[in-house]
Amino acid sequence: MKPCRLSTLIALTWLSAPALAQQPAAATPPAPPPAATPAAPAAAPAPFDLTRPEIVAFVDAAAKEGLNRQQVLQLLGQAEAQPRIIDLITRPAERTLQWWEYRARFLGDERIDAGVALWRAQRELLAATAHRYQVSPQYLLAILGVETFYGRITGRYRVLDALATLAFDYPPRAPFFSSELLQFMRLVREEKIEATAALGSYAGAMGLGQFMPSSYRRYAVDGGAQPGRDLWTDMSDVFGSVANYLHEHGWQYGAPVLAEARFTGATPLTLPDGVALNDTVGGLRARGFQIDFGGGEDTAAVAVVANQADAPGHRVGFRNFFVITRYNRSPLYAMAVNDLAEAIAARYYGATP
Repeated sequence: MKPCRLSTLIALTWLSAPALAQQPAAATPPAPPPAATPAAPAAAPAPFDLTRPEIVAFVDAAAKEGLNRQQVLQLLGQAEAQPRIIDLITRPAERTLQWWEYRARFLGDERIDAGVALWRAQRELLAATAHRYQVSPQYLLAILGVETFYGRITGRYRVLDALATLAFDYPPRAPFFSSELLQFMRLVREEKIEATAALGSYAGAMGLGQFMPSSYRRYAVDGGAQPGRDLWTDMSDVFGSVANYLHEHGWQYGAPVLAEARFTGATPLTLPDGVALNDTVGGLRARGFQIDFGGGEDTAAVAVVANQADAPGHRVGFRNFFVITRYNRSPLYAMAVNDLAEAIAARYYGATP
């Protein structure tokens, strides 16, 4: 059995504190509040009813895809529905983090120093991986640092439970998670993973780099230290897989990721929430951006919001920025990876001959 060291997915939002009720202005003491109604106990995990139509349909589809019907039924018979996972995925986002808040979560000295220490410990392996896939080491480290604090933050949900719960009890994204559950079953067979022992995030992401099963099967690589693709404990596989993912999505070695920018235009600015390279440096400058970038005006670019604590802010991303958002679609995530990578490299080269 392969040891499983996973992190929970890092949320982009948090719940705000409830508002405090104002005290009445009259001198008469307020009436005592009514007794609080005890909260209903959280539903306990429970086995799935394998006769449910959607589960029967999944088993039939898996069999048509070449999986052994009895093995699929055996796995599903060991899965447990986790109501807490539904709570997590449907939790309302009451306040979206601003860039300065999000950045503070990932740019502390402890995370930077841990990245430097890992680079020193894995110097030769990182150099070889960077050369093979043409991705700078600091970006591999930064993704692991943001995703799982280099493996320190481990997940507590069985991947089998998480994917089955979302496939069968979360209709809004049932097709996606049904597909990922099928991919996980294939992965269990291919990599000899013990399905009931593999732990991960509440969405079923696995390993130090938090790969979903489909990404694990498509982009994970065998780094050569030991047979198979182990994204929990084999650092040659971990580094190689993250590097391969970035490489396959078009990473350009040595090319810029981000540039600082200031918007000075007179027309109010509205930027889309997503990230698409549908503009150029010259086009953004024509719209009122001052960009700290010395490359060509026809360089593909996208402007993103990067608000500070005391003022609005913007940055401009390039091709490599877009590639990072293929790993996680949030521009905040991609900015955090970039800034952590730069901080790790600055500290590493500043202290290493």
